[in-house]
Amino acid sequence: MLSEPVFVTLLVIDVLEKLDIPYLIGGSFASTAYGRVRTTQDVDLVAEMQMNQVEPFVKALNSAFYADEQMIQNAIQRRTSFNLIHLETLFKVDIFIPKARPFDREQLKRRVQHVIDQETARQAYFASAEDTILAKLEWYRLGGEVSEQQWRDIQGILQLRGDQLDLHHLQTWATALRMNDLLERALKEAAGKT
Repeated sequence: MLSEPVFVTLLVIDVLEKLDIPYLIGGSFASTAYGRVRTTQDVDLVAEMQMNQVEPFVKALNSAFYADEQMIQNAIQRRTSFNLIHLETLFKVDIFIPKARPFDREQLKRRVQHVIDQETARQAYFASAEDTILAKLEWYRLGGEVSEQQWRDIQGILQLRGDQLDLHHLQTWATALRMNDLLERALKEAAGKT
């Protein structure tokens, strides 16, 4: 039996895939795939949705979700985010439209497939481990560098996957995103805890 978050996430992913909308799973779902397991109240997706896909997207959600077509169009125009609410469970799916910057394009290019459901071996696209760290560092900075949860997620990936990570990619993009100080701090802290 699928967990509620996985079940709801797959409903949305099925629609994105049917409409050929490039997507990836990010946030705590992605950090759990690479680091330590934690519960979450929502799932974060990045999706390169176009205006002409909004109407078929909303229709395909098949009244199982609260989806505001105007909110989705505004998010696409402003390159921000919108959310969907699964009506039966009230589980929330946040969908981020990639910003028009190189990192966001690179993140979609580097997405990787992982099994999202062990029973069916169903796969979905996730942000890479490195890009999950970078995105979480960015959210940590935007949040005033006080979120212990974001920092624990970063540390979990670094401690469990450190020797498998592409450090060059991490350092290049941390510099480009002006977060090299945070990355350096995270790497030192993770090395001290292993």
